[in-house]
Amino acid sequence: MRNARETHSDPFSRAVRNFTLSPFRVAVLASGRGSNLLALIDAQRKGVLSCEIVGVFSDKPDCDAIAKAMQYGIPVTALRPKDCASRAAFDQQMFAAIAAVQPDLIVCAGYMRIISEFAVQQFEGRIINIHPSLLPKYPGVDTHEKVLAAGDPVHGCSVHFVTAGVDEGPVIGRAEVDVKPGDTTETLAARVLKAEHLLYPRCVAAVAAGWDGLSQFERVDVEGDVVRLTVPR
Repeated sequence: MRNARETHSDPFSRAVRNFTLSPFRVAVLASGRGSNLLALIDAQRKGVLSCEIVGVFSDKPDCDAIAKAMQYGIPVTALRPKDCASRAAFDQQMFAAIAAVQPDLIVCAGYMRIISEFAVQQFEGRIINIHPSLLPKYPGVDTHEKVLAAGDPVHGCSVHFVTAGVDEGPVIGRAEVDVKPGDTTETLAARVLKAEHLLYPRCVAAVAAGWDGLSQFERVDVEGDVVRLTVPR
């Protein structure tokens, strides 16, 4: 098993070492179906991820992620953007609520809003996101379509720290899958989603354990699909 060192700026390396509360406290931001939230909950219940999910926060009160959080007894906060005067006002309310639960880490799991710069600065080095591409390739939206249009032989997902730039923060881990002949946007997206469910709990667990920048390489078979992971250890 080979090791590789990921380099990242000082605020990020400091952030993963300076947690003071026990157990490790995670706040989750979500806007959709909540499949990555469920992957985190499953890893937590199996003892793979040692943390407390102290709240799920959303811009969509009726989304599946909120329903799933309530099913597991996790506190929820849902705010409607249309009830706020501006994007900044919405983020001020949302991140005040998040700050109140004293999270060590904020995990964006299908959160579909760009976070205001002041909130990113407030929680510098403590917000992570999962993105469906092998960053720095294909930041932004429509990544599966872009991969197919380019004829790329591989696709995947990346977990990265959130910075002011969209999908520009230092990468923590990646998962790679093959693009198969005849793939559509839907089949490729489904394969990448399986990889996300493997990758995200591993990355959160490593940050919770005080990740020092080292990575390890894994190969996992998921229902006949091979996922190649570069994950923190």
